[in-house]
Amino acid sequence: MIRVLVVDDHELVADSLVRVLTLEADLVTVGVASKLSRAREMVASTRPDVVLLDQEMPDGLGTDCIGALRAAHPQVQIVMLTASTSDQVLRRAMSAGAAGFVSKTSGLDELVGAVRAAARGDAVISPALLARLLTRMRREPSAVGRNITAREREILGLLAQGMSNAAIAAHLVLSVHTIRNHVASLLAKLGAHSKLEALAIAVRENLVEPPY
Repeated sequence: MIRVLVVDDHELVADSLVRVLTLEADLVTVGVASKLSRAREMVASTRPDVVLLDQEMPDGLGTDCIGALRAAHPQVQIVMLTASTSDQVLRRAMSAGAAGFVSKTSGLDELVGAVRAAARGDAVISPALLARLLTRMRREPSAVGRNITAREREILGLLAQGMSNAAIAAHLVLSVHTIRNHVASLLAKLGAHSKLEALAIAVRENLVEPPY
């Protein structure tokens, strides 16, 4: 079972999310938090696999608590649930270690798919949005990532195309376990907290071409 914590101060939205998630046999909601302070407490007590986190909360911005949540609970995947697609919000969430983004206008299948993808450790973002963000982040390369292997660079390129670990494994005729190990190595070498942040750094440093 994938354990999900919903963090949203709009009762109607939160209730709708809980109803949708409860209908899925492999998903279970462990609670709803209407404030960020409460969310921090509930992550510690309920140990969710995925947190659906709203950006605009009564006691602050969702992006401001991602880093602390990830530092205290690195196994938890955080998916931003927001109506905003501004570059500033998305880049801050990406840099803080969010697994991805889901628009509040997304369909139910997309929402459920995003939760499952995040639980698997896959990035959750539309290819068009990823391309827009990463293209704007390019700059002259530095020493970052110079010890990345040819295979890791190849995997980075496939990640930039929006491929999941399973899809990359099939494409390269490798096991999913091997791909996960390569991804973990990439995150460590790039100093990234998530696949999305690793992609942001890789494109910024000209280690991989942005998707178009």
